Amino acid sequence: MSVLVYTESENGKFKKTAFEVASYAKAVANQMGTTVTAIAVNAADISELGKYGVDKVLNVSNTALDTFNAKSYAAAIKQAAEKESAKVVIVSQSADSKYLAPILAVNLHAGYASNVVEAPSSTSPFTVKRTAFTNKAFNITTIDTDIKVVGVSNNSFGLVETAASATAEDFSPAIPESGVSVQSVDKATDKVTIADAEIVVSAGRGMKGPENWGMIEELASVLGAATACSKPVSDLGWRPHGEHVGQTGKPVAANLYIAIGISRSHSAFSRN
Repeated sequence: MSVLVYTESENGKFKKTAFEVASYAKAVANQMGTTVTAIAVNAADISELGKYGVDKVLNVSNTALDTFNAKSYAAAIKQAAEKESAKVVIVSQSADSKYLAPILAVNLHAGYASNVVEAPSSTSPFTVKRTAFTNKAFNITTIDTDIKVVGVSNNSFGLVETAASATAEDFSPAIPESGVSVQSVDKATDKVTIADAEIVVSAGRGMKGPENWGMIEELASVLGAATACSKPVSDLGWRPHGEHVGQTGKPVAANLYIAIGISRSHSAFSRN
C-alpha cells in the first residue's frame, strides 16, 4: 500500500505542480509509514520525480492520452490506485486536475478534499486544512472514506527535495472511449504560465489602453513573472482572454501578486 500521486506533464516535461504534489505525497507517506508511487503520462524523463520523494513511477505511454480528457485520465489513475492498493491519491489544483478529481473520487468511492494547503494534521482520522470562500477563510476537513483524494493548492506546500531515486515500471491501463474529438488546442505563449507562476503582474483599465502594456510586460520580464489582466480589459480586447484572472477567469496561486490600475471591484484575486 502506497500513496499515489498524479504528476502532470506537458510536451513530455513535468510541470512544477508535479514536483509540489510529489513533495506533499512524500510528507503524507512519512506520516503513514509507507512509500510514494507516481503515475506519469507520456513523460520523457521520469528520473526527476525521485528528487521529490517518489519511490516508484508507473510510466504510461499512450497516444490516446496526448490530449487531456478528464474521463480518460481519471480511468487511468483509478487503475493505478487499484494496482498499488493506494488509500490516498494526491492531485494538484490545476485546471485539468480540477476536472478529473471529482470523477476519480466517484470511481474510487472516495472522499475528495480540494484546495488543501498543508500536510494532514492527522492521518487517523485523515484531517486536512483547506481554503474556503475564495481564499477568505480556512476549513478543517476530515475524510472518513476508506480511500481519500486530496487536491493540493498550487504554490501552497512548496518543493521539498529528498535524497532518493525512483524505479520505473511500464503501466498500460485500459483507456475508455471518451466520445470527444479535439480539433485544435490554443496555448498561451508566456514564458511563465499564470497557473504555475509564483509572481503575477496584473493590470486593469487604469492603464488607459493596450498601447501602455509595454511597462507591464517589462516588469514581468524582470521579475520572471506571468502577466495577467482584469475582466474589463479582456472584454475590451486590450489583452487576450487567457490572461484574465479571478473568479470568472483563470485561478492564480501566486506568492506575490502585483495589481496595477485595477479597481477593488475587479481585483478578484483567488489562489484557487
